[in-house]
Amino acid sequence: MTVDEKYMRRAMELALNGRGAVKSNPMVGAVIVHNDRIIGEGFHCEYGKAHAEVNAVNSVKDETLLPDSTMYVTLEPCSHYGKTPPCAELIIRKQIPRVVIGSLDPYPEVAGRGVDMLRNAGVEVVTGVLEGELYELNRPFITAHMRQRPYVILKWAQSADGFIDKIRTDASTPAVVLSPPDSMRLVHKLRAEVSAIMIGTRTAILDNPSLTVRHWVGESPVRVVLDRALTIPSNYNILDGSVPTLVFTAKKAEKRQHVEYITIDFEKEVLLQVLHHLYKRKLISLLVEGGSMLHNQFLKEGLWDEIRMEKTAGLLHEGVHAPDLTKISSSDRGEQRGRYIHYYNR
Repeated sequence: MTVDEKYMRRAMELALNGRGAVKSNPMVGAVIVHNDRIIGEGFHCEYGKAHAEVNAVNSVKDETLLPDSTMYVTLEPCSHYGKTPPCAELIIRKQIPRVVIGSLDPYPEVAGRGVDMLRNAGVEVVTGVLEGELYELNRPFITAHMRQRPYVILKWAQSADGFIDKIRTDASTPAVVLSPPDSMRLVHKLRAEVSAIMIGTRTAILDNPSLTVRHWVGESPVRVVLDRALTIPSNYNILDGSVPTLVFTAKKAEKRQHVEYITIDFEKEVLLQVLHHLYKRKLISLLVEGGSMLHNQFLKEGLWDEIRMEKTAGLLHEGVHAPDLTKISSSDRGEQRGRYIHYYNR
């Protein structure tokens, strides 16, 4: 392991502290080193607040050491004014002579400009250190900006014989509970880490879910639901206004507290319209929780990046079939850990 890799790994460790708190921003860590000794550390703690580079600089007790130091940062420093001033500008102002960057930022307003700004100011810039591992760290952020749509995670639990529920005709019959309590905590942890969460009309009507974070610490994602004819009862949980909610429909409806109705053309590519709208709102990751028809549509159109499937030991013998994975490429097959199987769309 090289010296640069050593300190970049420390920056990666710091970056992970922002998981679930930065949402539409990437997780970023920064380390400042003087004479092979760390003198400053920081990470991006919360969306809209100071970036990792700023927090690292602010943690340095003796700033006179900065002109003889190296900053290690997992992602290219920003060069534009957003919710915070440009980090590249701060590095130049503090006269840090060398910056080691893990990966370039795919966000159009940065995309190499941070590196250019630093180099034009005479800063020595090294890029690509542990780039592959850092891609995995911020896979949703990078994928979203490369594909101009949210990073899509499909999630469901299925019985050992391939069913996700029994056949139900109305909300009076409860859904089959396939997952144990520890799975519920993991589901809510995942909800806290994504920007948005989506279900279809039938799931909304039969399950009346809240789609909020309750069994984990974190902010609830923006709720997204398809309701072409506005058939979801107005007193249902998903329309209670407790969390920002987007309803995609073919009809016109007035916006109410935290519930916005967005009219789209259901005769055209519905999912692409939804994903494009979410991306424009900077919702860079989407968790799809059901139902089977919605999952199959995402799979059919190839609009997915990750599948998290839980295969439980119980048998249902009949019911609603689990989403069809028979056409998943062998190169997309991920790993199995216990009852959990992950797939990645490579």
